[in-house]
Amino acid sequence: MAPLKSLEQDYPILDSNFQSFCASHDIFSVEDLLLHDLYVLAAFAEQESSSERLKRGITQVLSIIDGQHQPWLNGMELLEDVQRNKHVLSTGCDGIDLLLHGGLRVGQLTELVGPSSSGKTQVCLLAASNVAKKHIGSVVYLDTGNSFSPQRVTHFICQHSDPAIDQAEHRTLQKVMNNISCKSVFDIFTMFDVLHQLEFNLRSQMQGGDCKVQLLIVDSVSSMVTPILGGSGSQGHALMISAGYLLKKLAHEHNIAVLVTNHTVGGDGGISKPALGESWKSIPHVRLLLSRDHGGSICNVSILKHPSMVESFASLFTMCAIDLPLSLSLGFSITPFTPYGISFFFIHPF
Repeated sequence: MAPLKSLEQDYPILDSNFQSFCASHDIFSVEDLLLHDLYVLAAFAEQESSSERLKRGITQVLSIIDGQHQPWLNGMELLEDVQRNKHVLSTGCDGIDLLLHGGLRVGQLTELVGPSSSGKTQVCLLAASNVAKKHIGSVVYLDTGNSFSPQRVTHFICQHSDPAIDQAEHRTLQKVMNNISCKSVFDIFTMFDVLHQLEFNLRSQMQGGDCKVQLLIVDSVSSMVTPILGGSGSQGHALMISAGYLLKKLAHEHNIAVLVTNHTVGGDGGISKPALGESWKSIPHVRLLLSRDHGGSICNVSILKHPSMVESFASLFTMCAIDLPLSLSLGFSITPFTPYGISFFFIHPF
């Protein structure tokens, strides 16, 4: 949902007077308005000299929200949409692609969960490099911690550490770099602005036939959300949910894959769990847990959540990622992958 000021050009009823009235009640965006009791807000509007116009402005905002709801689809229409639009994008890592039945699913939000230095950013950079190189489309990379590394992308594309590259490699590298748009964002409000602008651009691409965005990466979403969750108020929680649903909306309506990262926090019995709580748990379609031995270079990946896998299957992956000998006895193979000096071990069934 956009800031109210950005809607004035298309909806003159949402003029400076309406914006000033909303600002007096700490409402600066559509999300803020939804957090308020609309009956109370309408009662405050009644006390103003331009009450009728203000109430029409509130109604207009609600109409904008209603207009963005997608129509009902029957089962056959959903199946046709999946077959036509919801393909997969290879991450560039055979192990992860096998685990995810081909890669990152277009139309879905995939979350990488793990502690610091577990390989989350490494996977993001690898996926961005591979999609930008092999797919007809571009990648949008929202960097929240200055972790985007052009040097790592160069290594993934050229597959060697020698700084000297030939002309063919240079052309490929130039194509990849031109297809990756990186934006630094350090707070959730800036992220909302960037995502709304992306949504506008995606609509324009649909009409103009421009080079389409295939992959959106947010590394990391938890660093945007965690600072606003403190305190007893509900606004931070509401903003977190709004951000999650906006990311899912972009994925579904514009047929792009969304990849986000999240850190871990201590849980019961000292066992780590994904940050952002139970409410965020329902947002990702797919959750992957990355772990890495302390001081070592071996990383494990396991599935915490997947829409096409039953609970026990996902749990089995989780157990096996912790106990590698058990995984072998249960009929799993371990595939090594060593990008940029870090070894990944991916567990998958025979």
